[in-house]
Amino acid sequence: MQLSTNQLQAHLQKGLKSLYTLHGDEPLLVQEAADAIRIAAREQGFTERSSHTVSGSRFDWSAVLAAGGSMSLFAEKQLLELRIPSGKPGKDGAQAITELAQRSRGAEDTLTLILLPRLDKATQGSAWFGALDSLGVTVQVEAVARAALPQWIAQRLAAQGQRVAGGEEGQRTLQFFADRVEGNLLAAHQEIQKLALLFAPGELGFEQVEGAVLNVARYDVFKLSEAVLAGHCRRVIRMLEGLQAEGEAEVLVHYTLSEDIRTLCRVKEAVAAGRPLPMALREQRVWGARERLFERVLPRLSKLTLANCLQAAHQVDGIIKGLKQAEWPLDNWQALQRLALMLCTQCQVPATAQRVR
Repeated sequence: MQLSTNQLQAHLQKGLKSLYTLHGDEPLLVQEAADAIRIAAREQGFTERSSHTVSGSRFDWSAVLAAGGSMSLFAEKQLLELRIPSGKPGKDGAQAITELAQRSRGAEDTLTLILLPRLDKATQGSAWFGALDSLGVTVQVEAVARAALPQWIAQRLAAQGQRVAGGEEGQRTLQFFADRVEGNLLAAHQEIQKLALLFAPGELGFEQVEGAVLNVARYDVFKLSEAVLAGHCRRVIRMLEGLQAEGEAEVLVHYTLSEDIRTLCRVKEAVAAGRPLPMALREQRVWGARERLFERVLPRLSKLTLANCLQAAHQVDGIIKGLKQAEWPLDNWQALQRLALMLCTQCQVPATAQRVR
């Protein structure tokens, strides 16, 4: 049985299953989902808890199996937790997990909770994960998308009796908050809790939020790529400044930007040659959020525009390697910003289209 994190609480109120698997890379949301299961287990009499973390190829899986089959003299029920940080249990681990899943069927005195990172499709298609999915409850913990972050913040504020003003002022406040905590959901949670300590329940003004919320955003080059293709120029500038401050390698930022440009060129050429766009995107390994962005921007990017961007990427490559380029900044990060904005401005939705929508 598969559930989303939004469905988990309602599920737990209806009764516990004997096997739960959480997988995802957002620490805060994984922790909250695990805590919800632990609280429900404690209320149902699972008062003893044993925890195991797989720490390498020499991990003793027999200890986990023994813990799952043993009972305390002082507790009627136990919660068995297994954390696999790598998401790769190995051959012995796969067999042990399958056995744990099979044991869970009909078990009344042992509840098993398995914690995994975000899993790729191949791992989700493995036999051991299939056993967990078919014999228990699996919860894929999805990260909060950047576009959904202001609403997520508003919901968390509402849960503690606080809110922002309505209309444009409130949207400005939430957007400011989201900008300051982007990519760092745990920090966002802490900043929201801080607002509860600083201010009474009720409406929060922009100045109150601005004065209390720190700049704790974390950026990565893959999110930068999405921001460029989405045409969010201000966000692109802010992310580049954040990446520079965090010490990210210029060469990695350049590779990400130039690879997007090369991929756009290849897909454009394939479509011009008669290839269906979905097929061309799959052949270039473009899927998920990037696939939707590519579908949106490709019609408005001409071959000449992409050729100019590709030439600019070659020039920035030289700058990063220490070569001077005519009419280009000498500073690596300034050159990267110019390259990113060159593509970003071409990916923007025209103002007339925005008004129509």
